[in-house]
Formats: sequence, structure tokens, C-alpha cells
Amino acid sequence: MSEQKLMKDQLADQAITQISQALAACLTDFPQQAFIRQALDGLEELELKQRVNHIIVVLAAYLPVDFIQAAEVLIAVKQYWLGLPSVDKWGDFTAWPFIDYVAVYGINEPRLALDVLKILTPVFSAEFAVRAFIELHFDISHQQLMLWTTDADPHIRRLASEGSRSRLPWGKRLSQVCNNPDPIFPILEKLKDDTSLYVRRSVANSLNDIAKDHPEKVINLCQSWSVNASIERQWLIRHALRTLVKSGHQDVFVLLGYSKNPQIIVSQFSLTDTRIVLGDFIGIEVLVKSASLDTQKIVIDYKIHHIKANGLTTTKVFKWKNISLLSQQAMTLNKRHLFKLITTRRYYPGRHTVEILINGVSYGSADFELQIV
Repeated sequence: MSEQKLMKDQLADQAITQISQALAACLTDFPQQAFIRQALDGLEELELKQRVNHIIVVLAAYLPVDFIQAAEVLIAVKQYWLGLPSVDKWGDFTAWPFIDYVAVYGINEPRLALDVLKILTPVFSAEFAVRAFIELHFDISHQQLMLWTTDADPHIRRLASEGSRSRLPWGKRLSQVCNNPDPIFPILEKLKDDTSLYVRRSVANSLNDIAKDHPEKVINLCQSWSVNASIERQWLIRHALRTLVKSGHQDVFVLLGYSKNPQIIVSQFSLTDTRIVLGDFIGIEVLVKSASLDTQKIVIDYKIHHIKANGLTTTKVFKWKNISLLSQQAMTLNKRHLFKLITTRRYYPGRHTVEILINGVSYGSADFELQIV
């Protein structure tokens, strides 16, 4: 059973029953069985996000049409959920339709809707729902995001950074943030030294998103943050710059303390096999030697050129090792890379290439054939 199917199954029979029980506890004479039948109708054929949207439509048929009244029910639902014994708590995705309902039916009441999202986000993150308000009511939303950065609840502080990410996975891209991230920087500035790793990781991910469109702005910000930076902030900076490291942006390596234009000799680069079957490992071996009289700090990664259905290739960079080489020191490195079936990539047979990168610069490549049996 795939990971995606496992996730979507969290919005199935049990979740619908739990949602109906919550509504029955918060609404007088709620027709529980009718709700369950309508919510389950056609649900099994849908993927995860489609299930969320389907349940939202069903919720709209049973919640008050007036969003002010519906908001009161949603808040009551949270209180009902908090009162449940821990053994009866809902699955991770069960509350998602309640959250995204706010983005659909509360879009014309942004101030009230944002307050509701703030209340509900500890139950299930409102990072997807809040994006609709950022897109259509930017000034009102930005004001709220700034206020949330000082909230006592880390879930709410994280909502400020995660909800405003320009390229949030599974979320709609925020084109205005992609074009101009400047209004988001004050939010991240407020949260960069947050006491919660949960929040700091979100800040780093937001910067990593922005770096895909505005690398220089992110580098400049991280340079300013690196002055007298704590260990926690140093980690945040490294995590924020990870895509720029993989893409070989040279200014990033110096910022992270690695050698500028390292003098390295690469020899004996080889693969253990010239042909493998999907499910096997490919072994990578490389000998690196310092050609400098000084100690050099370097980042060694490898890039795999995967064959696509049309015969062209797509590339992905994988982390390998960060090392320090003393003057004239040589070091042999070995790595095994597993080619296995995963939900996020489809493999195709043919010639694949492994490329060695040192501080983002290519130092050689080798080919092998991948067979699908």
C-alpha cells in the first residue's frame, strides 16, 4: 500500500463518523446518518485533497449559511475535540475539511475567518487555508501574520511563517510573494530565534522557497543573520540555504564557512556496476586530494541524471559528505545509492549518469544502465 493511499485513508469511514459526532455535539438535531451517507458517497474513489474538497461541500450543506454562525460551530467543534479522551482523538487529517471550509465560505469575512483559523490551527495546521486570504486580502492578512509572530502558542507562530511560504508543498503558489518577498521578511525576522524548532524549521523552509526566485536577497539576509549567530540560528541558515548549495551558488559556500574556489584533484571516480536492476544499489567511489597547502573545507554531493518517459533527463542532487582536507591530504569516499520504487518518482529504463559535485562544481561523471524488470 502506497504512502499516499495511507494518507488519504485517514479521511475515510472513521473520520467521517468522527466529524459527524463532533457536529452532532455542537448542533441541535443534527442528522448524523444523512451526513455520513452524503459524505461517504463517492469518497473512496477520490485522492486526499479531493476528499477534503468533497467533505467541505457536504459540510456546507449542514452548517449555517451565515458564516458568522458557522464560525461559532467550528469553534465549538474545537472545544468538543479538546474534551475527548486522548484515545479518541481524531487522525491527523480528520480536522482538515473544517479548516479549509473557512477558506471557501469565509473568504468574504477575512477578519473573522482569520480569527477562526488562529483558533483552529492547533488542531490541524491552517497553513493551506490562510493562503486564500493572503492572496485576496493581503494587507489584512499581513497584519494578522505579524500579530501571530508574538503569540504564546507555537502552532500560531508557525502559521505566520508556514502559511506565507511562497511555494508551500501541496499549497497554491503565492505568486505575489514569489514576485516580491519583501513583506514576508519582517515575519521571518520576528521568528528567526523562536524557542520552538517547529517554528524555526518553518522559517528556514520559507527562506528556502524564496531563494528559488530571489537567491541574492536570501543570501544577504542570511549574511546579516550570521553575525554572532547562536547554534540554533546557524542551523536555520544552513537549512535555509540547502537548495542554493545543491544548485552550486558559489556565494553560499563561503557564507557557510567552506573554502572559496577549493583546489581539489579528483581521481579514481568509478561506479561498482555498469548495469543494475530497479531495486538494486549502485555503488559510487571517488578519491579526492587537496592541491593546496592550506586546510580546505568542502561539500561533496552527487547528482543523478534520471531518464524521463520522453528519453530526456531530469536531475536531482543528493547530499554526500562535508569534509575538511589537510594540506595535500587524499581521501577515498564510498557511497551506495538505492534505486527503489517511491511515490514521488517514476523510473524508466536506460542510461543514467552520476555526477560528482564539490562545492557545487562538477568534477566528473560516469554512466550506468538501469533495467526495469
